[in-house]
Amino acid sequence: MTTIRQRRVGKGTEAAEDQPSEETNVKPDGKILSDPTGGKLWNILSITVGGIVAISLGLLTSVYVATLHENDLWFSNIKEVEREISFRTECGLYYSYYKQMIQAASIQQGLHGLVYDNKTESVRTINILERMNVYQEVFLSILYRILPIQQYLEPVYFYIYTLFGLQAVYVIALYVTSWLLSGTWLSGLLAACWYITNRVDTTRVEFTIPLRENWALPFFAVQIAAITYLLRTHLQPVQERLTLMAVFIATFLFSLTWQFNQFMMLIQALALFILDCLDMLPTAKVTWLYIIQISGLLLVCVLQFFNSMILGSLLISFNVSVLIARTIQKNLKKGGLLKRLGKLILHVLLVLCLTLLINKFIKKILNLESDEHIFKFLKAKFGFGATRDFDANLYLCEEAFGLLPLNTFSRLSSTLLFYAYGFVLFLLTVAAVIVAFRNLSGSNQVQFKEKMEEYTVTLKPDAAYSLVHTVLFGCLALSTMRMKYLWTSHMCVFASFGLCSTEVWKLILKCLHLYTSQRTQVIKYSLPIIALLYISFKFWPGIMDELSELREFYDPDTVELMNWIKSNTPNTAVFAGSMQLLAGVKLCTGRTLTNHPHYEDKNLRERTKQIYQIYAKRSPSDVYGILRSFGTDYVILEDSICYERRHSRGCRLRDLLDVANGHIMDGLGENEPDLKPSLYPRFCEEIKKNLPSYTMHFTRVFQNKTFHVYKLAKHN
Repeated sequence: MTTIRQRRVGKGTEAAEDQPSEETNVKPDGKILSDPTGGKLWNILSITVGGIVAISLGLLTSVYVATLHENDLWFSNIKEVEREISFRTECGLYYSYYKQMIQAASIQQGLHGLVYDNKTESVRTINILERMNVYQEVFLSILYRILPIQQYLEPVYFYIYTLFGLQAVYVIALYVTSWLLSGTWLSGLLAACWYITNRVDTTRVEFTIPLRENWALPFFAVQIAAITYLLRTHLQPVQERLTLMAVFIATFLFSLTWQFNQFMMLIQALALFILDCLDMLPTAKVTWLYIIQISGLLLVCVLQFFNSMILGSLLISFNVSVLIARTIQKNLKKGGLLKRLGKLILHVLLVLCLTLLINKFIKKILNLESDEHIFKFLKAKFGFGATRDFDANLYLCEEAFGLLPLNTFSRLSSTLLFYAYGFVLFLLTVAAVIVAFRNLSGSNQVQFKEKMEEYTVTLKPDAAYSLVHTVLFGCLALSTMRMKYLWTSHMCVFASFGLCSTEVWKLILKCLHLYTSQRTQVIKYSLPIIALLYISFKFWPGIMDELSELREFYDPDTVELMNWIKSNTPNTAVFAGSMQLLAGVKLCTGRTLTNHPHYEDKNLRERTKQIYQIYAKRSPSDVYGILRSFGTDYVILEDSICYERRHSRGCRLRDLLDVANGHIMDGLGENEPDLKPSLYPRFCEEIKKNLPSYTMHFTRVFQNKTFHVYKLAKHN
């Protein structure tokens, strides 16, 4: 028998930089030599140095993005209203709840104001903690109130520094994951450097600070690091229990901080399902991960006052279906190739049918329609019929929800990241196919196992998970640009792990009949060092130039609008307008809104479509009636929307409204045959002519180059 078995012990229990090679640690008779004192000292030194480098890189990344934010806006010098306006769209909405909690007379009153909120949506009282993922704002505001830091640190700085601090956690988690996969902290160093130099494609935290993903993705990275460690072989029971606890905590925090958590974890569950079916992961550990996902999501559901969107998530239905199907098909992993394939196909069909049935049953019982816009968007995006649905088209026309632009790959290639990623992805995919075939064929012949030994060593369970994870999230990023940040960060980990992996280079050299242990070690250290030197020489001057470039926030029209609202309208006034602008109105002025950007509610989506009739071809009496039905006192019209040029014809907001209303679109171009001309001109244009039919309902009270504010008459 071969004596290469000793590598399996090393890979399962050690996180050290060097794995002992068989040539230097195996006697001719097969007995293993050991040098426990030297090995332990080397491990301690390696872990200490690697840990210091990880923490240093994390802190440097945090300082780097904080400096970019300051340099871009001159945040420390601008007025408070300008700082708040810089939190654009939904970012401003989320930050407003932090501000609300800070300004409340007490923590109890602040929480009561969130649970019984009547200012976010007019003529409705909603539970903010149930509808939105804002527990992080609640926790941070309470922390700010109880810590003795009010005299030294403004609330806004406490908030943004926390987010920038989470970037340190993010980078450290990526570093550790790559280290665990490869066995050397040099891999983690390369992953972190790639993350920083590809910042445009790996994060957007410096200009979208309060966005939910900036809270959630660091915890997701920690979860992946914990899963990577969990999938190592020969863990002690205590180690396994502690790792499972770490996975649960990270999963819970990730789920608590982002409303799209269920969709990301569904992709993760699919990765586990594929690998379990192909017998590449231990079934017991996969089962624990399914249970952790369900329990973490259900705990968040409880904290969010039994949010129905969570209960009706596909993730819960899928995980429950997998566990049920596994109970029904107990001998799934026995038999020859054809028998296994047959069982596998039946298993997949059973899980799919159970998932759809359970999910449909839950949604029927709960009368759940909160996430229907997502499925309408996906149906239209992937070509399952054209749609005139306003909500689906609103997503389809946004660049962030389009395909990943090709120039992304040229940027990633300039740092060598994409080249390294493609190289490692190809090798491990080939290895995965071979291993999957071997597992499904169920061959137990010693000769076959010895022949395949090089492939099994290359594709350890943690590497197999990383491979499928990056493939699935890569597909998501390619189809939806906004989700690229989930892929590109893991791309850094995956590529650096492959370049620094003993198993990868051992496989290549054996295929070329050039393998020696020394040659493998030289390659696995020299290539990442060369990559690091290349990155340093090419990108360090650019980073320094970027850090020295100083700009300043400038949006005088919006500042003027917010100051006018605060000075000239009552605190109880209700404002209507675009979702993005109204988020800023709430943050800067505290006025009541008719609608807002948090779109995961059917009633709000219908309300928003009605409010947006101010940009459609409707009569003044119709628009007035709609606005008054939501208690509107003032309506804000934006020239940038009314005369929009950012999108092409068919994707302008006014075009989406025209099509949804059955009207032909403005401008040259084709229209669908059943669309008809409107009986009325466009409201946002016609109201500026001050015609009697408009002035009897609307009075202009504010105007600048960008905004027009009209006060609604109160007819008896």
